[in-house]
Amino acid sequence: MEFKFGEFFLNNLEAAGAIGGYVSISIIGFAIFSYIAKKKFNKPTSKFGPRRFHPIVGSLLGSIPGCGATIVASSLYKNGKISFGGLFATFISTLGEGSFVLLGASDEAKVEANLEAYLIITVFGFITGIVFGYLVDYANFRHDYTHEQRELIVEQSSTKGQYYFIEKFIDELGFYLIMTISIFLAPSSLMALWGGEIEYISDIIYFIYVSLSIICIIYYLYKLFYKQLNISCDDSIKSTTYQAVKDVAMVVTFVFLGLFIANYIIDELVGEDKFKSWMNSSTYVVVLISALIGLMPGCGGMIVVAVTYMSIPDFPIAALIAAAIATSGDGIFPLLAENKKDGLIITGLGLVVAIFVGYLSLFLGFN
Repeated sequence: MEFKFGEFFLNNLEAAGAIGGYVSISIIGFAIFSYIAKKKFNKPTSKFGPRRFHPIVGSLLGSIPGCGATIVASSLYKNGKISFGGLFATFISTLGEGSFVLLGASDEAKVEANLEAYLIITVFGFITGIVFGYLVDYANFRHDYTHEQRELIVEQSSTKGQYYFIEKFIDELGFYLIMTISIFLAPSSLMALWGGEIEYISDIIYFIYVSLSIICIIYYLYKLFYKQLNISCDDSIKSTTYQAVKDVAMVVTFVFLGLFIANYIIDELVGEDKFKSWMNSSTYVVVLISALIGLMPGCGGMIVVAVTYMSIPDFPIAALIAAAIATSGDGIFPLLAENKKDGLIITGLGLVVAIFVGYLSLFLGFN
């Protein structure tokens, strides 16, 4: 059958927008939750209890969907309120924004299967975070903390004068477009989560899904290449919501890329039957590759693996577990900015643990 690129392209935009509709609700909601948690636990008088409980607390934080918990944990660690083992547990147990992809709706997988996968990798991550968090603290790891963020602040402030009216207009336009579409899609997105739809506006919803994907991709690329230094740093609900919208754009962009690449490889280059046979015969390689993809800074790698899991029949859940443990979420960025040594240690140890637990889960039958 002849390959119709235009139809294929639009179908993947629509699928990414459908996931993005629910993702936007979740990310913004959890961003506000993280803002409240940060306010509560970032006070000078705030305590996080005895050190011996920090790996458990950190793993619980990481189990919260989204990247907010890793950002909060990085802030706590910076202020000496959580141990390195607690911090490591948070990064091990987090799924980042990939959690919203699994919790969202998709044409490629049933809601029940996505929810089951989410629960399995959350449990694996939670237990792994506690175990290795205690091992790290038991080894009495100590860090030579250095305040490198001053140079970053100076570099950002020096670019303030470059923030022209047209650039601010694009920022505001992208923000309000994504917010407006997300609010409009909220009812249909919640229905889609459980397999339902509003039939009499299905054509309109299709157009809006495609529009959401296009706007998010353009906005994300704009922020990535042109405005990455001009980050709003004021500690307010508005700033938190603004950051959440940027995360929505990032997630939708990576979801689209993951769907596009995975579906093209399966449908056009290899063929579903041949690809399924390859997956079954090369599971150990898939687990390793997934862990390496999950290692990508931020949530992009985990999103790609999560979308691949939803798109490819019989994709091993052990590979999803490995990617989830390897992923560090957006919290790795402030950690690297504050203390590169600890950030690199977190990343390296996380990869080793991810590969070990991925193969262990495969041995236990999660394939």
